[in-house]
Amino acid sequence: MISFVLKRFLQLIPVFIGATLLVYFLVFATPGDPIAALSGGKPMSPAVEDALRAQYNLDKPFWVQYGLYLKNLLTFDLGMSFSGQEVRDLVARAFPVTARLAVIAIAIEAVFGIIFGVIAGMRKGKIFDSTVLVLSLLVIAVPTFVLGFVLQVVIGVQLGWAKPTVSGQATWGELILPGLVLGLVSFAYVLRLTRTSVIENKTADYVRTATAKGLSRPRVITVHILRNSLIPVVTYLGADLGALMGGAIVTEGIFNVPGIGNLLFKAIRMGETPTVVAIVGVLVIIFVIANLVVDMLYALLDPRIRYA
Repeated sequence: MISFVLKRFLQLIPVFIGATLLVYFLVFATPGDPIAALSGGKPMSPAVEDALRAQYNLDKPFWVQYGLYLKNLLTFDLGMSFSGQEVRDLVARAFPVTARLAVIAIAIEAVFGIIFGVIAGMRKGKIFDSTVLVLSLLVIAVPTFVLGFVLQVVIGVQLGWAKPTVSGQATWGELILPGLVLGLVSFAYVLRLTRTSVIENKTADYVRTATAKGLSRPRVITVHILRNSLIPVVTYLGADLGALMGGAIVTEGIFNVPGIGNLLFKAIRMGETPTVVAIVGVLVIIFVIANLVVDMLYALLDPRIRYA
């Protein structure tokens, strides 16, 4: 197991370099002048413009810029934003907010998606099964920004059950509504995945054997059916964690959440390469670690899986 974990962490190095190199190149090749965006389109003296380009290494070729980025990364220096702030400080402030938002979304989709999926799978063809299938398909079909605006107006404004926007503190209570929006689409996929897997496993030979041995129905469902049905669900949740951490731009924009998604959107718009690459680097590390945890959970869910 230790050698497997070390091997996966070693794989993080080329993945990290490849991802950051690609993102660095895409931001570098994006049309537009970051200095012009920094000045708001107003005229700037050549001396000031040259000084800013030298300060942010924009006067150097692409490979030199990326090499300097990797060199500074060894000392945990993520560079400076165009606003004069340390990128490290910006990410440190935004990351906990998005982490809380992702935890709420994961909890909603994992807990409710698995519970509803198991019930629907065990009651295939019944009213509950047909209802959740239709509702989940409806949630998948509706775009996230539409779902977000509807819930913001209905729950936040008309009913007053939650704040329609998030303050600068971004407390757990304020993030429940955007977390619900962020987790609803994934909830629908988890529900359908769990339902399909339960339907396949409940007719397996080992389930019939467990029932014939006189085991109680709750034990058969939780130990034999659910445990084997969770493998594809856990795979999806592991991949979805990276998507939640980086793909919350729309949700964070709707509810004014000061998280990673909002910071990433502003950095892309301003052409701030160090900020964009720093955020992507953090997301790559999270994604690799999440997949490592998923691989280790496989061995817990399925005794036949062992990592030598």
